[in-house]
Amino acid sequence: MSVQETFISHLVELRDRLLRSIYAVFGVFALLWFWPGLGEIYDLLALPMMRTLPEGTHMIATGVITPFLVPLKVGLMAAFLLALPYVLYQVWGFIAPGLYTHEKRLALPLVFGSTVLFLAGVAYCYFVVFNWVFRFIIQFAPKSITPAPDIEAYLNFVLTMFVAFGLTFEIPLIQVVLVRTGMVTVAKLKDVRSYVIVGAFVVAAIVTPPDVVSQLLLAIPMCLLYECGILLAQLIERFFGKRAAGEKGAPDATDSAPDQAGTEQKRLQ
Repeated sequence: MSVQETFISHLVELRDRLLRSIYAVFGVFALLWFWPGLGEIYDLLALPMMRTLPEGTHMIATGVITPFLVPLKVGLMAAFLLALPYVLYQVWGFIAPGLYTHEKRLALPLVFGSTVLFLAGVAYCYFVVFNWVFRFIIQFAPKSITPAPDIEAYLNFVLTMFVAFGLTFEIPLIQVVLVRTGMVTVAKLKDVRSYVIVGAFVVAAIVTPPDVVSQLLLAIPMCLLYECGILLAQLIERFFGKRAAGEKGAPDATDSAPDQAGTEQKRLQ
């Protein structure tokens, strides 16, 4: 098969994987759309903000079609989270053919681990970050102003923060994969630690709102997760290193077995 045919076959497979992922997300979304409790998901998302607003204050909708678009976006977000394991499995299915057998064994742990870590990042953002950030922002509002956030602007902010923190919590898994596949070493991860710390604060300043609290609540976990990734990668490297050494040092049955025919012939002579 020529290089051009191989490239085209990869593009076709990539298209098929993307279409399967899209069909899965929209299939789940179609089921959620007819669920009567879909609007309650937004109420749950808005709960951290509503707790900090003055009593009797509500969010507003400034756009004409905003009351329709907001439940639509909420449904898509919920559908993506529910279909995330299948989407990650499709991503792995596209990468797996180019990996060795021992690397393909990481498929199930990676799909499960990446899903759990992403959801853990979303939960950390919702239960910890939002409570601190919204209280911090409301404290600086002048008394002559009554905060009444727009529901679409608030939802876009929530989705951005969810994605940022969800991807942040994938750092240890990415480090383990890089070390396990031999792309980097644990020593290299330790050498670039200072650059990662600086990059964490830069990313936090870009992604989060322009306040110190939210930036620290993203940058500090990134640094801690990076350290956890180094420790986890080091443990896995030692485990598989010892396992490989044990397999290498094990006696080979074909080499250690005596040559019975040769021994019998020498005895007769």
